[in-house]
Amino acid sequence: MADPAAGAAAAGAGGLPQFDLAQWPGQMVWVLVIFAALYVLFAKVFVPSVGGAIDAREAKIAGDIAEARRLKGEAEAQAKAAAGEMDEARARARKVAADAKAQARSAAAKRRAEEAGRLAKGFEEAEMQIAEAKNEAMGHVRAIAAGTALAMIERLTGAAATTGEVDLALKGRA
Repeated sequence: MADPAAGAAAAGAGGLPQFDLAQWPGQMVWVLVIFAALYVLFAKVFVPSVGGAIDAREAKIAGDIAEARRLKGEAEAQAKAAAGEMDEARARARKVAADAKAQARSAAAKRRAEEAGRLAKGFEEAEMQIAEAKNEAMGHVRAIAAGTALAMIERLTGAAATTGEVDLALKGRA
C-alpha cells in the first residue's frame, strides 16, 4: 500500500489535479470519452425516444382534430336534418290547424243557417198568428163601433137607436 502522504508529494506541490498541467492530457481523453458516450446515448437513445413521443403526440392530436371535424360535420348534418324535420312538422301542424279551423267554420256556418231557418220559420208563424189576430180583431171592430154608437146616441139624445139604423150609418161611412 502506498502512503497517502507520498502520493500527495508525488502529485505535485499540494494543488488541485485539475490545475496540474501534467494531468491535462489524461483528463482531456476522459472528457472526450464521456462526451462521445453522452453524444451517442443522446443521439441514439434519448432524442429518438423523445422525438417518437412528440411525433406520436402530434399524430394523436392531428387524429383527434380530424375526428372532431368529422363529428362536427355529422352534428351539423344532423342539425340540418332536425331543422328540416321541424319545418315539416310545423307545416303539418299548420295544415292540421287550418283544416280544423275550416271544419269548425263550416260547422258553425251550418248551425247558423239551421238556426236562421228555424228563426225565419218562427217569424213566419208569428206573423201569421198576428195577421189572424188582426183580422179577427178587425172583424169585431164593426160590432164594437156599433155598440159604442148605440151607447153614445142613447146617452147624448136620451132616445135609443136601433141596430139596423147604426149598421146603415156605418155602411154609409165605410
